[in-house]
Amino acid sequence: MSAVLPSDIGDPAPARSRTALVALGVGALGVVFGDIGTSPLYTLKTAFEFLGSEPTPDRILGMVSLVIWTLFLITSIKYVAIAMSIDNDGEGGILALMSLIGIKEHRRPMIVLAGLLGAALIYGDGAITPAISVLSALEGLDIAAPALHSYVVPAAAGVLVALFAVQPFGTSRIGATFGPIMLVWFVAIGALGLWGVLQNPSVLRAINPYYGVHLLATNGLNGFLVLGGVFLCATGAEALYADMGHFGRTPIRLSWSWLVFPSLVLNYAGQSAIALNGASIANNVFYRLCPGALLIPLVVLSTVATIIASQSIITGAFSMTRQAIQLGWLPRLHIKQTSEQGYGQIYVGAINWLLMVVTLALTILFRKSDNLASAFGIAVSLTMLMTSCLLFIALREIWRWSLWLSAAVAGLFIVIDAGFFAANSMKIADGGYVPLLIAFTIYGLMLIWHRGSAAVAKRLGQASVPVVDFLADLKTKGVPRVPGTAVFLTRMAGGVPPVLRWHLRHNRALHERVIVLRVLTEDKPRVRWPELMSVVEEGENFWRITAHFGFMQRPDVPRLLEEARQRGCTAWLNDVTYYVGHETILHRRHGPAMPLWQEEIFAWMVRNAAHATDYLRLPAEQVVEIGRQIPI
Repeated sequence: MSAVLPSDIGDPAPARSRTALVALGVGALGVVFGDIGTSPLYTLKTAFEFLGSEPTPDRILGMVSLVIWTLFLITSIKYVAIAMSIDNDGEGGILALMSLIGIKEHRRPMIVLAGLLGAALIYGDGAITPAISVLSALEGLDIAAPALHSYVVPAAAGVLVALFAVQPFGTSRIGATFGPIMLVWFVAIGALGLWGVLQNPSVLRAINPYYGVHLLATNGLNGFLVLGGVFLCATGAEALYADMGHFGRTPIRLSWSWLVFPSLVLNYAGQSAIALNGASIANNVFYRLCPGALLIPLVVLSTVATIIASQSIITGAFSMTRQAIQLGWLPRLHIKQTSEQGYGQIYVGAINWLLMVVTLALTILFRKSDNLASAFGIAVSLTMLMTSCLLFIALREIWRWSLWLSAAVAGLFIVIDAGFFAANSMKIADGGYVPLLIAFTIYGLMLIWHRGSAAVAKRLGQASVPVVDFLADLKTKGVPRVPGTAVFLTRMAGGVPPVLRWHLRHNRALHERVIVLRVLTEDKPRVRWPELMSVVEEGENFWRITAHFGFMQRPDVPRLLEEARQRGCTAWLNDVTYYVGHETILHRRHGPAMPLWQEEIFAWMVRNAAHATDYLRLPAEQVVEIGRQIPI
């Protein structure tokens, strides 16, 4: 496979020193691998419960064989080797993949809808991951100190509140703090697994995929349902892909190949080895690996590790939120840059606190990781299925593979993901509806926002006035021109923007120099400065500037204007006033663009969106907002 994979050209990582790569790799342990790294806490336990029968040696070997091959095929091959090579200018995740192959000018709506659904499903999974991870760790107290059982849920709630409370500090600080802890975690679980394997080396026969296939073929419906438990070992893979922009592909690949994957395989094999020796699989077989004297320290380490596990899904949710905003599928939210070292390191407060509320509610309502296991996995398995479908198109169009080779590789992933999704679908009535409900709510909001934004743009474009006619009318009416420069923000490609006309109507005067600025977001993460803008003088002292940004770039209008001066715009920049329209959405009685209920939701989203002033980095003291009512 490596012979046909593209090189890492374009990834900044190869130019880094070894020390920097190691530091980034350790930081990635604390941000990227937490979710998948703590899956040994609950995967085999849940899988055995789905099997619904006593674990015979063949079943134990079959179970661990399915887990090992799932990790290898889904995480190592599909995500680490292939998906992370089909990056969108260094950015990963299903939205970045969607924009790479299908979003431009919305010519491929089915690809766009598949990508949006996959992204929305990750939010649903993100609400459950922290709850099941922390609960499963603290349930080790049932073995170490059964008297503390009643304190598990309150302790889990407290831990989760603390986790979300530290998010504003940013992933760079969190990664620097959590990375070394996760390094200890992976070494510890690997060592425990090795100790278990040494007790019964025959477990290594599970490397043969025959045992996994035999388990599925000889256990009827239960053999099929067990896939819902096995799948839990790979639930962090999609978040791993989405977090690629935070650290780069090279540090993530090195950490996975040299530490994370070997530690996980050893631990799963170790759990299975002691089960082969007759150890009880009741409560949590993971803790049966640990000597009694070290059990409490392991529970503490597990709890800390599961706190970190939740970080990867939270960070992935932040990344996807910004991508969705920039691509026009969500309203503007306040995004805080938490590090000067990496643009991918951000904090989105609204998403953070909403996830916290939902996660706490799930923890209190379900109370046990066993109960949450029924709700866990269905959302991310469907996301993985969407990603596999998009990868087929990317293999054909980006890598130029033949139809047969693309179908063989992507088809293998589609079959595996479809099997996992089908098995997880059996859990919908037992709690699987929770992440789906969350996901489809977000999916609906995305579609409503995009449809409403398009209706507003169309409405504004209907009232366009040519610049030549407008300037001639100014002279005819003798409109006073006052000193200074006015910058009017617009969505329109041509003509005089409505915000300018409304300003003139109410103030009966206009600045001597006028700039009409349109900011566009492209379907790629970054746009270089030579491509960034066009400056056209459409009349005397009247300029139109069109600026292009990638969906991972944040516009900086004052800097843009300085650049425009280098390209022929002679407007004065020491006396600038920015005019921004503030829309109020009204219902149009005849021929509305949207049903009333969608229109009301869109209007609510407009009212609660972050102001363009923050998004465009406009000096607040130089901004004038003009209210305007827009019937759609």
